[in-house]
Amino acid sequence: MVMADSKIVTFPEGSVIIREGEINDFIYKIIKGNAEVYVGYGTEQETLIGIIGKQACFGEFGLLLHEPSIYTVISYSEVYALKISENEMENFIIENHGNVLDIMRNMAHTMMAMRTQINLLVHEIESGKKPDKSSMENAIKAMRGYGMYRTIQQAADAIGRTNH
Repeated sequence: MVMADSKIVTFPEGSVIIREGEINDFIYKIIKGNAEVYVGYGTEQETLIGIIGKQACFGEFGLLLHEPSIYTVISYSEVYALKISENEMENFIIENHGNVLDIMRNMAHTMMAMRTQINLLVHEIESGKKPDKSSMENAIKAMRGYGMYRTIQQAADAIGRTNH
């Protein structure tokens, strides 16, 4: 179901739809096509964290939190997507209530991936190793994604509380 105020946008194969570190004020719902989701896209730490397709929603962090994106989304094939602004969100929820659970699941999966990165760093620290640059960068990305921890120590302390 397409809402009156929203619009369908097309992204050719290989297009950057959302770029990590940039503010995005929309949620997208894929109508047709597939996209890849990366962290560290275009860097030595580039990691594919998922492939999404029809009915998948993404971009919720920027729209809901007004924070820079924590991942990059690239169209794997030509993608047709419903582009939803904050003003349209209430109607989108009413008309597409099943997608709310999908959006929540996506956010939960993203937070779990971030927690894993932080856990790996904490285990390196606990084992007496000095974390390598890549581990530190991944943990910092994870903390930014959580949005609640401002230092590695705060993240490690919080993880320690939840694991004991």
